[in-house]
Amino acid sequence: MNGTQWLIFIVVIQVIHFLGTWKLYIKAGRKGWEAAIPVYNAIVLMKIINRPKWWVILLFIPIINLLMFPVIWVETIRSFGKNSLLDTWLVLLSFGFYTYYVNYALDVTYIENRSLQPKTVAGEWVSSIVFAIVAASIVHTYFVQPYVIPTSSLEKTLLVGDFLFVSKFHYGARTPMTTIAAPMVHDTLPVLGVKSYLTKPQLPYFRLPGFKKVKKNDIVVFSWPADTVYQFFKKDKGVIKPVDKKSNYVKRCVGTPGDSLSVINGDVFINGKKLALSYRAKPQFYHTVVADKDIDNTIIDLAGGMQNYAGGIIKIPKEALLQDKAEEILKTRTSLEFIKSDATYNYYTGNFSANNVASFLKAENVKNMALFNMTDAEAAALVGKSGITEVLRFSEHNASTAVFPQNKNLEGTVDNFGPVYLPEKGQTVKLTLENLPYYKKIIRDYEHHTLSVSGNQIKIDGATTDQYTFTQGYYWMMGDNRHRSEDSRIWGYVPEDHIVGTPIFIWMSIDHFTEGFKNWNIRWERVFTTVSGDGEPTSYFKYFLILLVAYFGFDYFRKKKKAKKE
Repeated sequence: MNGTQWLIFIVVIQVIHFLGTWKLYIKAGRKGWEAAIPVYNAIVLMKIINRPKWWVILLFIPIINLLMFPVIWVETIRSFGKNSLLDTWLVLLSFGFYTYYVNYALDVTYIENRSLQPKTVAGEWVSSIVFAIVAASIVHTYFVQPYVIPTSSLEKTLLVGDFLFVSKFHYGARTPMTTIAAPMVHDTLPVLGVKSYLTKPQLPYFRLPGFKKVKKNDIVVFSWPADTVYQFFKKDKGVIKPVDKKSNYVKRCVGTPGDSLSVINGDVFINGKKLALSYRAKPQFYHTVVADKDIDNTIIDLAGGMQNYAGGIIKIPKEALLQDKAEEILKTRTSLEFIKSDATYNYYTGNFSANNVASFLKAENVKNMALFNMTDAEAAALVGKSGITEVLRFSEHNASTAVFPQNKNLEGTVDNFGPVYLPEKGQTVKLTLENLPYYKKIIRDYEHHTLSVSGNQIKIDGATTDQYTFTQGYYWMMGDNRHRSEDSRIWGYVPEDHIVGTPIFIWMSIDHFTEGFKNWNIRWERVFTTVSGDGEPTSYFKYFLILLVAYFGFDYFRKKKKAKKE
């Protein structure tokens, strides 16, 4: 909705409120016209229903207001003696329009000093639950949100099964853009499995002031820009979601607006200089482990177990590569990535399109070599153990359109691509047919312009142009687990309006989290640890337990002392 549409919508809401309540305002000793003045009418209404003025603020907070409106409807009719269960259901099921009947058809009397205490236990429970949800929704939306790590893309730093508290106030909370949605859930209603929101109406993007900006090395939770799935981890696609209802991802920020970013052999370079990662960042890469014997269980265990095994190695005789069309077949009918060579063989990892291709190239499996996923430090520590003679970091070099921006003229690999410019708010770039693939999604999907190409001409919103000025900044997010992470290398930029927050605290960590409750095992050393900081993570769980015991002890003796006095 644009500004004009929102103005019309607000006016319509005010007219509906005025027509349904003006006589009730008069019966409460106020003026009828007071029901027509925006904001002021809400303040007056709080006085009429004998509720605090700060409730007015809750009426203007998206999502929270969906909970407050029914409360206000019920409180309004009860202020005029309509206290029955039937009256309550009628005003709720009619979405507040039952007040029209009370306003025009009934001769009601205003109860100035009515009791605000619920008359039944059920009523007291409902009241408590509603305001507990309101309070929790405010905290969830504007301060701290719980989150669980679902994938291994930040393995070594954040593990699958880590339960986090994600701060929204560090970068400034993003106010909801989706105005009609169920509180305390994201895009899907639990159990029912249906979406939890309506796509219209939408509020424009707005972010409250924060006390820091997203910096390189920050671990960031953000709305997945490429999200078109109905539910997270579901394969059905084609769903267009509002920004704030896209699936939440967590990655490490490696590039900020204004940077020129490249990836060379898996390492990130910013403006030509290798990015220095923080101490707690432990990036993992595929490594080729070479031994003087067959790869056995001992070597597999030393390399981290089968969960770190990433594939076997094949060798092709160099003389086989001299055959007619061998090089062409190697490029077009295999996905082989070169690793190393010696006097007789070239060594590769990957797959063949058919068995006859492997036979033609005289390919053989190599039993004393295999790929494993590990950090560089872990790789260096392996050499010399159990017959391991060499460990080489693997890097993809066969360029394809699988990486951003998915254009045949700008091919790369997850380990080698760029440079890519990260747009900065207010920055103007010269547009060409060659660099347009980098920016077309920004122009169309993130900044909502029409874009077309006619011959050599680029048209934005129907006007021919050779430049574009960005209206927000863009970030580059990558997983530390470099060969097991879907990130900006695949789907590109993360817009500023997609930033959610930053993890600050691990409050629970469960090993084998995705394998079912019976296999769960609590990682006690990770419970109550901070996510960022210098040095190795330290658990503060024992200090929490000490404080908890101290609190209950203090509370026990306080109550005992109070009882003696009475």
